[in-house]
Amino acid sequence: MKTEDIKNLKIGVIGGGYAGATAGLALSQIGANVKVYEQAPASGEVGAGIGLRPASVKLFKKLGIFEAIEKVTSPSDFFEILDAKGNRITLEEWPHLSEGEEKHNTRMIHRRDFIDALTSQLPEGVLQYGYRAEEIIDNGDSATVKFSNGEEETFDILVGADGIKSKVRTLWSDSQPVMQHAHAYRAVIDGSMGEGLLVDDNLRLYLEAETGRMIYFLPLRHRGENGQISFDITVPHEDTSWNPNVSREEVLEMLKNFDERLIKIVEKLDWEQVNQRAAADLDPQDKWNSDAVVLVGDAAHAMLHHQGQGANSAVIDSGVLADCIVEAGTVAEALALYTAKRKEPVQELQRISRESWNAESAGKTAFPEKEKIDY
Repeated sequence: MKTEDIKNLKIGVIGGGYAGATAGLALSQIGANVKVYEQAPASGEVGAGIGLRPASVKLFKKLGIFEAIEKVTSPSDFFEILDAKGNRITLEEWPHLSEGEEKHNTRMIHRRDFIDALTSQLPEGVLQYGYRAEEIIDNGDSATVKFSNGEEETFDILVGADGIKSKVRTLWSDSQPVMQHAHAYRAVIDGSMGEGLLVDDNLRLYLEAETGRMIYFLPLRHRGENGQISFDITVPHEDTSWNPNVSREEVLEMLKNFDERLIKIVEKLDWEQVNQRAAADLDPQDKWNSDAVVLVGDAAHAMLHHQGQGANSAVIDSGVLADCIVEAGTVAEALALYTAKRKEPVQELQRISRESWNAESAGKTAFPEKEKIDY
């Protein structure tokens, strides 16, 4: 689209998480008039650690915000998969880490720091807190949002970045989260509690292949005097309640065959501070856009955490959407082009993440997506 046409675009982004904040950045940088609407009254992202893959790091460099990301991250070179006792199964460098002489290390970051870093780079006035979308109307060549605070806005483009339970997606889909019969118990702990396992900045997965039980050990050595650890226990479980309540004793019984150092970490956890979630994703969605409305991030393709690609896919979606608006001739063409570029590779990631880890896949590669998706 022509520069003057982009400057006249009024874009609304519903949701101020990873996808929404990155969309706000990318769309404002191409010159559009964009507002990001977050239903929470203030920033309150909590949770654990994630790894920002090389493709995301490259996008942050392109957007000119890498310095802000770098300050709250640690660089990682590889991902290691071990068995429950700590014997190595696979160790592999992150795909696309090196590009000629330049390196785009995966960056280990806490979710709260990530959101804060993104939102701190938004132009003043772009992020609007306290806006819950109550009703959404697709007008064909525009979209109208009625907010619960009584305000109403009409946009040339409406971006649904509102997560797995997306209100925007209900315009054309009644898909609900699919419970995957697994739990994740997560905590961020001081590095001094790591039983000597916090030795570098690389992600490790301890896998009991026979049961599918696993522990993700993600270092956050830049955080605090002793560094921190994002400690994630993931186990198959028939309880599909959104916020399960499982006791430490039950978890210790499930982990009884793991390395004694990992068991000691669990014994020392403040169990009241452990976040317990049932694992859920979305079935692949047939439709991602209309002529004026488009989905990004979890609203389009929520996936399980096994490949660590949820946040990364959301970030890349938003960068690609901005590129498509510049590249295409009209809004409708831009949204269709975005879907054409992103739908197939991301739905492949959904499929791979749903398969989870097993002894065969872990022994072949730490990155089963690398042969099919070129990031």
